Amino acid sequence: MTAVSFDPRINLPMGKNGHGVIIEEIEGLIRVYKDGHVERLPIIPNVSCFVTPAHGVAAQDLTIDKFTNLWARIYVPSCPGKLPLLVYFHGGGFCVGSAAWSCYHEFLANLASRAACVVLSINYRLAPENRLPAAYDDGTRALTWVKQQALNVSPEHKWWSSQCNFSSVFLAGDSAGANIAYAVAARLGSTTSNGESIISPLSLRGMILIQPFFGGEARTSSEKNMIQPVNSPLTLSASDAYWRLSLPLGSNRDHPFCNPLASGFGKLRDLRLPSVMVCISEMDILKDRNLEFCTALASAGKKVEKVTYKGVGHAFQILENSSFCQIRIQEMMSHLKAFINQ
Repeated sequence: MTAVSFDPRINLPMGKNGHGVIIEEIEGLIRVYKDGHVERLPIIPNVSCFVTPAHGVAAQDLTIDKFTNLWARIYVPSCPGKLPLLVYFHGGGFCVGSAAWSCYHEFLANLASRAACVVLSINYRLAPENRLPAAYDDGTRALTWVKQQALNVSPEHKWWSSQCNFSSVFLAGDSAGANIAYAVAARLGSTTSNGESIISPLSLRGMILIQPFFGGEARTSSEKNMIQPVNSPLTLSASDAYWRLSLPLGSNRDHPFCNPLASGFGKLRDLRLPSVMVCISEMDILKDRNLEFCTALASAGKKVEKVTYKGVGHAFQILENSSFCQIRIQEMMSHLKAFINQ
């Protein structure tokens, strides 16, 4: 999936659907037209929740906010007792992706079974129609909705909520989804009501950030020098295009949504954050930025655990099927299970 960036001042070929000039394109994934139309290409199929996941996991789609079309897919494993709840945000540069993508359906069903946890996969609003902080707002709204279920279990949701240990909640995501998980945790960690978390009785036990999608105006060594295969899901030009489409208009890559370290460690030090696990891919252009983020967390006094997966690139855990990547995926599953159940 090679990225192609376009200058909106240049007259580019007309789109086949009659919407005029293309002003941004990430090949195979998204086209944005000058008239505002956005075309997302079906490179990964959506699957119904009724496509039976492996490992005896039940899945169902749930409406969180019908006015913004915010919904989630929940995975409940057949395990006894109360289980941790993992709230998950999919990747896709804030611009593409879905909780219904087949790769996430398979990965999260497997995670629910392997880690013995309930997984709530959030389908948030996408940019550029809904630029940041829309996805962060949806993440916060999802946590508020879970709080409501914990306080007042309705018969409609009892089948899954009765399985949840709401005092053991984790925020997680990969790539842009990891950015969202961090942003939601940061919001919750800077907001209290009379000294109590605004999501009480939920208790946020940890964050899992898989290849978190951060950026900045200054390039890191891995961004400049890491050679990516032609089918890499995240090249530097694709990264830049995603940020142009998702950040507030007029912002650059040192906006705090993109670069949480742009203003130094002060704000990070003041946040009340749970334990953090950061999963890094050795061949990812984000590797150095992920390592810098881990160093900043530790310097700010936060509890952080980092794991680096050798010989694999960005999003390998959902997009790669080679026997080598399967070994790394099993390693990741073991690490996630240990972190969730520690």
